[in-house]
Amino acid sequence: MVLQRLPAWVTNRSGTSETTHKIKRILRSRGLHTVCESALCPNLGECFARETATFMILGDHCTRDCAFCAVGRDRPETVDREEPMKIAVTARELHLKHVVITSVSRDDLPDGGSGHFAETVRAVKEEVPGATVEILTPDFGGDREAIRVAAESGADIYNHNVETVPRLYSEIRSCADYRRSLDLLFHVKWCAPELPTKSGFMVGLGENPDEVVAVMRDLRDVGCEILTVGQYLRPRKKNVPVVEYVPQERFVEYERTGYELGFHVVMSGPLVRSSFHADAAMAVLQKSPQFCKNEQGH
Repeated sequence: MVLQRLPAWVTNRSGTSETTHKIKRILRSRGLHTVCESALCPNLGECFARETATFMILGDHCTRDCAFCAVGRDRPETVDREEPMKIAVTARELHLKHVVITSVSRDDLPDGGSGHFAETVRAVKEEVPGATVEILTPDFGGDREAIRVAAESGADIYNHNVETVPRLYSEIRSCADYRRSLDLLFHVKWCAPELPTKSGFMVGLGENPDEVVAVMRDLRDVGCEILTVGQYLRPRKKNVPVVEYVPQERFVEYERTGYELGFHVVMSGPLVRSSFHADAAMAVLQKSPQFCKNEQGH
């Protein structure tokens, strides 16, 4: 495999601003994790400078070992029962209007951690009145009761990423299943029809444009309204290498296709990540006629 030359748009955006240090101090003081740090996100500096962060609950040791992910597989940590309130207090301190909560996979827990998601959502809603909450969950092993608990938690957006095209799952997500992820998104709609769903995937792993469009169609078929598409960047040497740095014009084409297929919000670009500018996507969604209709129906 021939490695591609790093394009000009890939730059170190980790930053060392005072705001970045401030947020890190707050997180460390409460023993909290963010996917921004644990997954080595290239947008960390920009997000921390805006005083936003994606909280990662249930520790930073994953029970899976996906080939694309910087979060390492290790013995799971003890669940911190005070974590939901710690996150809620931190969200209030940072004046967050849209709070994104994700987690590592916790296949060791009977419910995969769905109950902890629900507790965290409720704590944030109580502590930060008016804030919207987005959850980005693992697949919970396909357990429909666990999915229901998370879907009915009071979250405003339910996000679950398919990550790549089905042909590459055995190499990229060997512990996951493409159909199981689609079934999760379908079941969320069954449990909470009014709850907007979101999903995303990476490009540059060896997929072709036809496969990308097929994934978009599959996501629309299960009712997904929000789509993110971003360039895969190899976080560590242990992870799979980049096959292609996708040109900007193809991201533009994916965005156009996404809207043509009926997504309400499409964010497609090299440095787009599933929770990057999630507050902006929420704002767009809130203005859509379907969302307003659903809100009136509560």
